[in-house]
Amino acid sequence: MADVLKKATRESYGETLKELAEEYKDLVVLDADLAAATKTGIFKKAYPERFFDCGIAEANMMGVAAGLATCGKIPFASTFAMFAAGRAYEIVRNSIGYPHLNVKIGATHAGISVGEDGATHQCNEDIALMRTIPGMTIINPCDDVEAKAAVRAAVEFNGPVYMRFGRLAVPVINDKDNYKFEIGKGVVLRDGSDVTIVATGLMVNEALQASQMLESDGISARVVNIHTIKPLDKELICRCAKETGVIVTAEEHSIIGGLGSAVAETVTECCPVPVIKIGVNDVYGYSGPAVDLLKKFGLSAENIADKVKQVYKLK
Repeated sequence: MADVLKKATRESYGETLKELAEEYKDLVVLDADLAAATKTGIFKKAYPERFFDCGIAEANMMGVAAGLATCGKIPFASTFAMFAAGRAYEIVRNSIGYPHLNVKIGATHAGISVGEDGATHQCNEDIALMRTIPGMTIINPCDDVEAKAAVRAAVEFNGPVYMRFGRLAVPVINDKDNYKFEIGKGVVLRDGSDVTIVATGLMVNEALQASQMLESDGISARVVNIHTIKPLDKELICRCAKETGVIVTAEEHSIIGGLGSAVAETVTECCPVPVIKIGVNDVYGYSGPAVDLLKKFGLSAENIADKVKQVYKLK
């Protein structure tokens, strides 16, 4: 069997910015002295006159992006998730969100999988923060194919968009020739009748693996990829709740305020069923190899399968 292709979604981000540049002449890229890490350096090399390094001043960068947007440009402001959502939150809220400007935020190095960078850089709160900003669209792609499609969708969309990308190379699970990306629409990757696993980002691949494990135990698990956290595909979530009667969410983010919270809020309104959230359990991360940390924090196919077995008994 051939090895599964793996690629970090931050690389997909940088490559797609370069690809879109000729098509969108108003597209400009900003970075906060991290172009080599965020992969916006790919764009910088090809279009240096349309690239702006704002230095280690992330809040100021968001203000510059807002100003460029008012002049008709399509700015992509790029830095680590911890700084894009955390350090610059007030500027994102007041200077981008409040006037609903056409700024795209490329937040890389999100979640526990930042690995050795440790707790200060392992941002597990960014989705929660961005969800509170009215009108903010939040996209968390699961692989290279989806990340590239997400960046294209973002440039075509009029309004603020927060895109979350990872440092760790992850399996490519989508077929680029047949994949269709639509903001606000979830994707059923595998059907099932007993339980629904709703996943986002790198946890989508883990959910698919868990579904295969559960099949051998006689449990039919549906797998849904929610690449757009906001606006959430409430219609799909409610349908899954009604049809399978139980939901398990999986995300590389705090269990507070992220995908799990969004799904639970939706299900409470339309079809109350048990919802079990898998994510980072209200703790800080720590330094270590990314793959080991994901397992340590329960962000693995094995843990998803175990949780599904537990929640299945609640039906």
